[in-house]
Amino acid sequence: MSTYKLTYFNARGRAEVCRLIFAAAGQKYEEIRYELHEWPSHKHETPLGHIPVLEYEDVKLPQSVSIARFLAKQFQLAGRDNFEQAKVDAVGDTIGDAMSKYMSVRFERDEIKRREVTKKFLDEELSKYLQNLEILGKLYSNGGPFFVGNQLTWVDLFFYDLGEKLLELDDNSLNNYRWLRQNRAEVEKQPRIVAYLKTRPKTPF
Repeated sequence: MSTYKLTYFNARGRAEVCRLIFAAAGQKYEEIRYELHEWPSHKHETPLGHIPVLEYEDVKLPQSVSIARFLAKQFQLAGRDNFEQAKVDAVGDTIGDAMSKYMSVRFERDEIKRREVTKKFLDEELSKYLQNLEILGKLYSNGGPFFVGNQLTWVDLFFYDLGEKLLELDDNSLNNYRWLRQNRAEVEKQPRIVAYLKTRPKTPF
């Protein structure tokens, strides 16, 4: 029997998409959550000195999106054929671009600069990412609420997580994107996701 162990901080952060995939698949896994002060003494245990890391059959896999794509393929959440998988990856890469920009804004250490870059991100930069995602959703969804092929894939979960982060910055950030709001609402209706969201640890980010 395959075993999975996911290691990350006690936060949603970059590991949350992986947790959502496990939840959607109904797959049990072992989880290690480090507090920030615990991390330095464990850093050497990881392949590249950062987390998240997935341990699968005694081999450690770094990089959150690589982990997510692997898990999605394991649990049939990656698209039904090669072309659907390519569409899913295109959406995932677009979400990843937005997520990387968000992370650089959210974790800017200088408080004054963080306020400045957050305002610029929300006022000038975010719209292009959301417009691109809405375009891809309408193009690949076959008229349904999910990004590709009218079925749940891992990128719907990835966007759900991104959307949660954006709404914490500004609760109006998705107001102009009806399709994206519908997508998040549909993800939130999935019974296993409902159960997960009710029971996951409460963390500040």
